[in-house]
Amino acid sequence: MRDVDYGEVQVTAHRGHDDLLSAGLGLAGLAGAPPPFANPQDPSADELRRRAIQTSWKGIADLGPLGGYGTVYGGVPDIPGREYQAFARIPGARAPHRVLLQLPDNFDHRKRCLVVTASSGSRGIYGAIALAGAWGLPHGCAVAYTDKGTGSGYFDYADDSGVALDGRRARRGEAPLEFQPPPAPPGTGIAVKQMNSGDNPEADWGRHVIQAAQFALAMLDRAYPDEAPFTPQNTKIIATGLSNGGGAVLQAAGLDRDGFFAGVVALEPNVHVQDHGRPFYDYATEAAIWLPCALSSERFADAPFAREANGRPPPAWPVRCASLRAQGKLGGNSVAEQAEQAYQYLRVRGWTDEAMSTAASSTAFDLWRAAAAGYASSYLRRGVADMPCGFRYAAIGADGQPGLADAATRAAWWSDAAGIPPGNGVGLFGGTNVSTDPTLTGIECLRALWTGSDPAAQNLHASVAATAARLPRSDLPLWVLHGASDGLLPTAFSSEPYVAWLREEGRQPIYWKVPYAQHFDAFLSLPGFGDRHVPLLPYGYAALDRLWAHLYEGAAWPLDVPTPPARPRGAGTLERGTLGMP
Repeated sequence: MRDVDYGEVQVTAHRGHDDLLSAGLGLAGLAGAPPPFANPQDPSADELRRRAIQTSWKGIADLGPLGGYGTVYGGVPDIPGREYQAFARIPGARAPHRVLLQLPDNFDHRKRCLVVTASSGSRGIYGAIALAGAWGLPHGCAVAYTDKGTGSGYFDYADDSGVALDGRRARRGEAPLEFQPPPAPPGTGIAVKQMNSGDNPEADWGRHVIQAAQFALAMLDRAYPDEAPFTPQNTKIIATGLSNGGGAVLQAAGLDRDGFFAGVVALEPNVHVQDHGRPFYDYATEAAIWLPCALSSERFADAPFAREANGRPPPAWPVRCASLRAQGKLGGNSVAEQAEQAYQYLRVRGWTDEAMSTAASSTAFDLWRAAAAGYASSYLRRGVADMPCGFRYAAIGADGQPGLADAATRAAWWSDAAGIPPGNGVGLFGGTNVSTDPTLTGIECLRALWTGSDPAAQNLHASVAATAARLPRSDLPLWVLHGASDGLLPTAFSSEPYVAWLREEGRQPIYWKVPYAQHFDAFLSLPGFGDRHVPLLPYGYAALDRLWAHLYEGAAWPLDVPTPPARPRGAGTLERGTLGMP
């Protein structure tokens, strides 16, 4: 990889009132309001970077006053250093993935540590900074990131613009762009790299992680030529990630046959193995149809987001029960009877009460439909004009219909958006009809791409199969952590079958199914949510600490580590004893 041409490499220094971990905001600034742009229509690269870092922190960590970040666990020290950033490309891919190396001034030349990570969810390049950066940089490690072919480098056909390497908007032909789809008329809408590139980036997430680490080694050669070459043989490479990033590092682990990685720690991974568990697209489309009705049951009356202020479910949820009854999928003459049948249907399909209860948040926020529409387009390699089931992305006009984004909205996409519309002035349109349950038609179309047998369904199945994780090498230290209350990526469909498969194949992963932890630490600051749960990040930091002790301090790799006996945080401030860790 020393001969790979990464094209332009942007090198920036971050010292003084700026730094690598918080862009000068510190913990209080990260938890506060978004730092303003001097000119919202044309923010500077530094301003965009600062906002992107804050957005990624707030999207992943619980920085609220009760959450304990910075007091009970974690921290945001001032770490000066340099960043190296480029667009890298997997052979055969149409679109690049963004890679970034954070090289702290306190890089430990004796221990030569490189942490590599991939963004959580569909976030941009800093999407795992609260995990990999917050742990790796204080240890004197260099930290490499990849957006793994996702991110918020949206391309707007209205002015034919995308995102340049420095995060600012640029028009086609003005600069290399994070994503540049084929030309189309101005009214075509907005294209999202993960969904509309014509690639299936999820199938290459492991390669993205490895390429990000190789980029980082090359940049270390550049930074310290007298110590080059930096290689996996003299520089320990630790891979870590959470959610989709956790799935990415497990995919990468399955590609390592020669000792590339020194260890892997994956939190709440979106992972599946062929014929083991269930792929995300399968249970997401199922959840989009059935959970609104099931959650209308009184058994979930106390679940956060399952009831409105009047004590009733959101109005659309009982309507879904009626729709399913009209189709003959449910019986009964009352919402209570129909909700109970929907609940029993999901129970048979592997959903636990704990997962369904927590999934009320994802259901209330319409995450299932938004994710499934985007993933279907990615799996079928569709462009912006031919997304499946009539869906499309466009700027939201003043009347809520497709319109034009103003310059300030467009300029902030890269720093502020999470990578899957709707949000930040970009809407998900289509896939609806004029009825009492307008979104059901689009969701059922998406579901049919999984349950059907036509050519489109066959193509989607093939793309999902290409995302399956492979078996890691037998001597790789590997730790998987997952919240027992995860309602977005339930353990029964993801981590548990993956770990069981590893053990069947003679591997010895450590697995923590952490009681009362769920998928979104950031949700713990919401009223009525944090008191029921604990954050997952501190357990990830603890696993990385154990791996560090094994790699650098001679500690034996623990093969049987009991899961800490966590308990709910309660209404007060998080305490160390709540986590159940020493």
